[in-house]
Amino acid sequence: MTPELADFLAPGVAADDVPELAPLVAARPLIDAFITLFRGSEAEVMLRLLVLREIGQEAESPRWSPDALRARFTYLDPVKLETVLKRLRDNQLLAYADDGNYHLSDLGRNAVAAIAMLLRFSAEEDAELGFLTAQLAGLQAVGSVTPEALGHLLSKLNDLTWHFEEAIASGSEFQILGARRRLSANERWLGRGTEILKGLLADPEVDFEIARVAQRIGLAQSRLARADASFQRALNKIEAQRVTLGASGISSSDVAAWLRGLDAASFAGFAEGALLVVPELPLLAGGHELIDRAEGVLSDEVRARETDNALPPPDAAAVSAAPEQDDLALLEHFARRLDTLPDSAPLHTVVAGGGFAPASYRLSLLALLADGESAGPADGPVGEFMRLPVDVHFGDALIPVGEDEIAAMSEGRVVPRPASSASTETANARPHMDA
Repeated sequence: MTPELADFLAPGVAADDVPELAPLVAARPLIDAFITLFRGSEAEVMLRLLVLREIGQEAESPRWSPDALRARFTYLDPVKLETVLKRLRDNQLLAYADDGNYHLSDLGRNAVAAIAMLLRFSAEEDAELGFLTAQLAGLQAVGSVTPEALGHLLSKLNDLTWHFEEAIASGSEFQILGARRRLSANERWLGRGTEILKGLLADPEVDFEIARVAQRIGLAQSRLARADASFQRALNKIEAQRVTLGASGISSSDVAAWLRGLDAASFAGFAEGALLVVPELPLLAGGHELIDRAEGVLSDEVRARETDNALPPPDAAAVSAAPEQDDLALLEHFARRLDTLPDSAPLHTVVAGGGFAPASYRLSLLALLADGESAGPADGPVGEFMRLPVDVHFGDALIPVGEDEIAAMSEGRVVPRPASSASTETANARPHMDA
C-alpha cells in the first residue's frame, strides 16, 4: 500500500498545518508529471525521456500520427513504444487529439523544456551556477524574481567561496590550480550575475527582501573576485619553496604531477622488489644471556657509565676545508649572453644549447626573470641576473624545435630593454618544454 503524506507527519500534525507544503501541494500536476517520467528502472526512464524529447523537438509539425511515430522510432521495440506512449498519454504528458494524432500537452512541453535546460548545462563545469544564473535572468526578464531564487544563487556562491578557501588552506599546488581553473570557468556567470544585481538594485520599487538578498550576493561575488589574487599569493609561496632536482630543470612539482598521472598498476610496479616482509621473531635467550644482562643491570659501574651525559673532549677542527659552493658557472655564462644580446631573439634560440638539461635550466632562469626583480634575492649572482635589462615574453602556443634533445617549446621572445626603460614586463603564461 502506498503511504499517504499524513503518514510521514508527526502525530497530531495535519498537512494544512505545515505552510512549507502549500506550494508543493499546489504544484501536484507538475510533480505528478515528473513522477511519471522518473518512476521505474533506469531503462524505463531513459526510454520515456527519449520519446518525449523527440516528439517535442519537431517545431514545424508538432502533431504526430501513430504511423509517423512508429517510423521515427524504428529502433525501438513496437510493443515497448506503445507502452511508453500509453503511459505518457494516461498521465497528461502526451495528448491524443480528435484527429488521431499525438502532440505534447502544455505540462509535457514544460517538462521537456526544463529537462532540455538542465541537459544544456550538464556539459559545462559548475553547471549549477550557470543554471541558477540563467534561471534568475529569465525570472528577471518576466519580472518574477523571488527571494527563494536569489537564495539558491547566494548559497552556490558561498559554497564556491568555501571551496576556494579550503584549496588555499590545503597548501596543495594541484588543488589551488584546480580551484583557479574552476573560478575562470565561472567568470562569465559571475559577470552575468553582476548585471542582474545591478538591474534589481536600480529599481526603486524592488521588494525589501529581494534587495537584502541581492546585496548579500554582491558581497559574495566580491569575495570571489578577490580569490584570484589569493590564489596567486599562495602559488608564489609554493614557488619559493619548490625544489629543483639538480641542474635538470625538473622541479618537485613536475615529479608530483607525473606521479599523479600514473595508475595503481604503475605504482605497484615501483614497489615490486623494493619491499621485504620480515616475520616478527620471538625473543630467544638462554641462561647465560640472562645472567649477563642481569649483571649489567645490577652493577653500579655499568649504571654510572650508561648515565654519564658528559660531553666528549674538544677536538681541533680542520680549517683548511673550503666551504661548499654552488656551481654557478652556467648561470654567469648565461647572464653574460643576455647582457650582450644585440636584438630581440626567439626564445628557443636563446635557450637551446648543450642538451635538454642545460636548456631546461636556462628556461627556468628566464621564467624567474619574467617574474620580476622582486622574485629573486637582492645579492649574489642570482640577484645580478634578476637585474639584467632584458624583458621575457612567453606565449601560450608550443612551437616545434626538433634539435638539441628538445621536441617542442613554448613560443616567446627575449627582448633587450631600452636604456630609458626601468620596468620589466611579465607574462601570464608559464613556459613549457618537451624533450
